[in-house]
Amino acid sequence: MISAERYLAPTSLVQALAALADDGGATVLAGGTDLMPQSHAGRVRPARTLLNIRRVSGLDGITQDDGALRIGTLTTVATLLSHPLVRAHAPLLADAADHFASDQIRNAATMGGNLCNASPASDLATPLLALDAEVELAALADAGAVRTRRVALADFFAGPGRTQRAADELLCAVRVPLAPAGQRTRFYKGGTRPGLDISTISIALAAQRSSAGVLAGVRIALGAVGPTPVRARRAEAMLEGQAPDANAIERAAACAAEKATPIDDVRASAWYRRELVHNMTRRMLTDVCHP
Repeated sequence: MISAERYLAPTSLVQALAALADDGGATVLAGGTDLMPQSHAGRVRPARTLLNIRRVSGLDGITQDDGALRIGTLTTVATLLSHPLVRAHAPLLADAADHFASDQIRNAATMGGNLCNASPASDLATPLLALDAEVELAALADAGAVRTRRVALADFFAGPGRTQRAADELLCAVRVPLAPAGQRTRFYKGGTRPGLDISTISIALAAQRSSAGVLAGVRIALGAVGPTPVRARRAEAMLEGQAPDANAIERAAACAAEKATPIDDVRASAWYRRELVHNMTRRMLTDVCHP
């Protein structure tokens, strides 16, 4: 269980960042849907301070800003599923949210928590990778002002449970470029119970298709097939600027499967995961490439 020396529930970002900058650091609590079970199982050792950020103003909400959606870190998965801006400008993300756990978990789980947990099987990481998302990180500068930096999500994950977030930084928001005209998207999550189980694999696909069938902006993201969610960049390059036929789609799907480096575990064998990536990528590409 969680055992901390002190509990803080700040109401401002500066207060939260000051707690993170203290000696000994702080364990951040938002929805708790990852932190609580991991703590009870002994897989996470909380820092001296447990920092509840749910009351910090300005960390939730979804707005349209400079050609992107800015999604606050406290935005719940349930909000992603139903919010009109997400459904209009990032429907792939809404589709993934529909495959995320149960209603009870979606109402508590947060965008920032899911990404900072850095699970290779994160249900939000693959669609966000396919949408070229960035994370916005904040920390206190020497003078006490808030400084921020952006990191492409493709560079954010460092390994299972590890990210590029520094100990004194808080993930404040995720920025998702508005979907361009003609973009088609697909999401697949494999599992015995795809909505409730941890994914066996996940695939997110985004591409623009012209009236002549030419693809542009091709993005293929894979989850639960390696230590971090990944982009299948070689497969993307094979399709970029092409009007792929069945043979080209097959080659790209095989290339995506080669990018996967899965393990054998209780959910599936490595062989099965590669086969699933191959077959489902081919099916998704075929669907996107058809008029």
